[in-house]
Amino acid sequence: MKSLIKRIKKAVKNPKTAIFALMDTGIGRVIPDKQYLEFLYKLKLGKKLDLENPQTFNEKMQWIKLYDKKPEYTVMADKYAVKKYISDKIGEEYVIPLIGVWDNYDDIDFDKLPNQFVLKATHNSGGLCICKDKGKFDKESVRKTFVKVLKKDYFYHMREWPYKNVPRRIIAEKYMEDKDTETLVVYKVFNFGGEPKIIQVIQNDKKENEVIDYFDTEWNLLELRQNFNNSNNPTKRPECLQKMLELSSVLSKDIPFVRVDWYVINGRLYFSEFTFFSDAGMAAFTPEEWDYKLGSWISLPEKK
Repeated sequence: MKSLIKRIKKAVKNPKTAIFALMDTGIGRVIPDKQYLEFLYKLKLGKKLDLENPQTFNEKMQWIKLYDKKPEYTVMADKYAVKKYISDKIGEEYVIPLIGVWDNYDDIDFDKLPNQFVLKATHNSGGLCICKDKGKFDKESVRKTFVKVLKKDYFYHMREWPYKNVPRRIIAEKYMEDKDTETLVVYKVFNFGGEPKIIQVIQNDKKENEVIDYFDTEWNLLELRQNFNNSNNPTKRPECLQKMLELSSVLSKDIPFVRVDWYVINGRLYFSEFTFFSDAGMAAFTPEEWDYKLGSWISLPEKK
């Protein structure tokens, strides 16, 4: 296996593209999860992955991928099944309304959909299509996107186990709009064994001018950065912060780490999604001490 990886690395001019060569050719699927993650970790972070005595947040994320596999994680990662899960746990009022669910894109009857809606794949992270005006909606272009998305097994990209057995479907949700902002602010609460510690706040999510700030639970701005620059105008403390933290604690109980993502829309709190591995545990922290600090907050369970 090591010789295979060496050949792949030599086959590409930039070693950091080797992982994508693995994915595109399908070779990556035959590499055992542990070796795959060790290889990817070295490419992404330039460090050797220590799975015997993990100390940092990023190291512990890889350990959890390999050894913490509770069946409920699959339900929590499924964007369709999680709606009932959230309703049962904290109440239906925190769930963005569902319009429909389909196994295939061609099963969708767009004539029955409202003028505005959001389409999402149930088995991955981040893939969605926002329709603000059905009259201008390019159904064929979106079809190509979702046909491609439904063919991909999201698990193999970063070996995030909760996604492995999620049924591949498409859901339509109600389009949610805030009267004061064009793009919804995303609040991502980092929870450690049921205890909220940090809130990641994203402005201009998935746009070229995306910026991210980090706050503690008292809404003090932290000197911390990962993939994106900090903002020049940090988001004000939301009035529902305490409720957000309380519900995050309920939803993350008995889980070593899980990020609970929220929207605040017209003053109301709505659940977005669970993320078990923030940035797949493959994003450097600046300053680096935060990687160790967050790592110290994770108590690893017994191997499963």
